[in-house]
Amino acid sequence: MATFDFGGVMEEVVTEDEFPLQKAREVLAKEVVAVVGYGVQGPGQALNMRDNGIRVIIGQRKGGKSWERALSDGFVPGETLFSPEEAAERATVVQYLLSDAGQVAMWPRIKACLKAGDTLYFSHGFAIVYKDQTGIVPPPDVDVVLVAPKGSGRTVRTNFLDGSGINASFAVFQDVTGRAREKALALGIAIGSGYLFPTTFEREVVSDLTGERGILMGALAGVMEAQYQLLRRHGHSPSEAFNETVEELTQSLIGLVGEKGMDWMFANCSTTAQRGALDWAPRFRDAVAPVYEELYQRVKSGEETRRVLKANSTPDYREKLDKELAAMHDSEMWRAGAAVRSLRPENRK
Repeated sequence: MATFDFGGVMEEVVTEDEFPLQKAREVLAKEVVAVVGYGVQGPGQALNMRDNGIRVIIGQRKGGKSWERALSDGFVPGETLFSPEEAAERATVVQYLLSDAGQVAMWPRIKACLKAGDTLYFSHGFAIVYKDQTGIVPPPDVDVVLVAPKGSGRTVRTNFLDGSGINASFAVFQDVTGRAREKALALGIAIGSGYLFPTTFEREVVSDLTGERGILMGALAGVMEAQYQLLRRHGHSPSEAFNETVEELTQSLIGLVGEKGMDWMFANCSTTAQRGALDWAPRFRDAVAPVYEELYQRVKSGEETRRVLKANSTPDYREKLDKELAAMHDSEMWRAGAAVRSLRPENRK
């Protein structure tokens, strides 16, 4: 591992300098990696590993969009595309990438396919940490590891293709063979991680659930809606409200923040924007801090996972979800967004 200074805190990370792709190939040379689930994370991780020379097979129920997607991505039934159970039987590494609720439902069948010395791989700590709710307890004779990309499955693939990679955390929950850590790192490099940082299954799931409910999705959607509605109530047009709320952020500012940091952004905007941002940032921070504390405690206690598993397991979940997403899609804010996006120069060619 290499040691880096993260704002005065020293942290060890792993990059391709310390663990090159060739080493990952050597570690995984005798492994057959089954990606069980071809929905969100599965395609990106599977395709990146395949491109990196790793033997990859897919486990997916026949029929449906995910099976068809695997076919279109070049996986061949009976050769590299199988049922989840057959893929797990054939594999030495089982990447268990179904949805959290899907993992619970299929676990008894996948568990029965695991052999002594196999590696069970997760990209989320949910199933293991909340085993009292999920019932997922790995056999004692398999390695159990985690590599959790810090981005969507789509980004795992697009970043790999453009050469930038995506950061990921890694952890070892169970090391039977004495090789669990090196296999986790090899798999992390093989799926295209930019760098890997150590964590535990528990820290990963608590930070991940907090982040996606917070700034990554939930909080971001909420504050966007609040500002858009405020501007509309005070007479601003949909185009103006959306541009000032979403378009400028996503098309201009956030890329610069990602490239250079918020400190750079504050130092390189107008003095009016600079003074206003410096004055108001602490007020927003202090206003949302109690909400974040409540969120964190609900995640840590398991309340959030209980609610999620209950909701996601109901027969009409997909129907209810479609209604919720349709309401967002049909709201004025996101209809305005569709209109604004259509007016971007690249979309008018």
